[in-house]
Amino acid sequence: MTAATDAMPLDAATIAELADHLESAQREARPVAQISIAHPGVDIDDGYAIQWAIRARKVARGARIVGMKAGVTSRAKMRQVGIDTPSYGFLADSFAALDGGEIEAGSLIHPRVEPEFAFVLKRDVEGPGCHVGAVLAAADFVMPGLEIIDSRYRDFKFDLPSVVADNSSSARFVLGGRCRPADALDLASSGLVMEKNGEAVAYGAGAAVLGHPAAAVALIANLLARRGEKLRAGDIVLTGGVTEATPVKAGDHIRLRVQDLGSVTIRFA
Repeated sequence: MTAATDAMPLDAATIAELADHLESAQREARPVAQISIAHPGVDIDDGYAIQWAIRARKVARGARIVGMKAGVTSRAKMRQVGIDTPSYGFLADSFAALDGGEIEAGSLIHPRVEPEFAFVLKRDVEGPGCHVGAVLAAADFVMPGLEIIDSRYRDFKFDLPSVVADNSSSARFVLGGRCRPADALDLASSGLVMEKNGEAVAYGAGAAVLGHPAAAVALIANLLARRGEKLRAGDIVLTGGVTEATPVKAGDHIRLRVQDLGSVTIRFA
């Protein structure tokens, strides 16, 4: 790809080229350089344009979009990746894995696992001006979730426009445990522990996610409003990692336990 010579927004042809480049890297589990190296003028709007182009490519091949995910919503995650601005990505049906099942580690580049809360919506949620109360009123239920992130960039190094373009590192997700009404729980105080091969590797509580996990759902709705989009009834929404992400490899077993919500597990083969 040819290096950019100015900071003008990327044209449609370049956006399509980069969408093909990043989605191919994802499908082939092949690391690539972050796109801002070849295109130093890329900005966050370009990043979202590329992400939506990747989404359209998947839908055209028959994928179903089942929800959205928030990225970089806790201080721990911000410190880990060196980015302090939350973002969003989409969840396709092919990203889903079964609770208690297996994920082929070789289908990913350098997977990491995050403990999260998952909201399932019974009504549309839209911004601007969306807030925690609106999310709790629109939520059908909440449950524990594990997100397996897998940046397509070499060494898991990226800037904000690059990671947004790469669908905010989305790769796989697992839901399990118990489904509970979101407004019946004190989610900000809900504690969790994530274990790797029987050892606790991460502890946290819901307040680590923007003060309340529902705030991450509101954030996505407000960001989507800038594109004239919204969260829809039936969507799954992952609220972002409560803690830092934990690297995993073949043979590892992950269990997440969440107060009042039970547990969810996944194994890497």
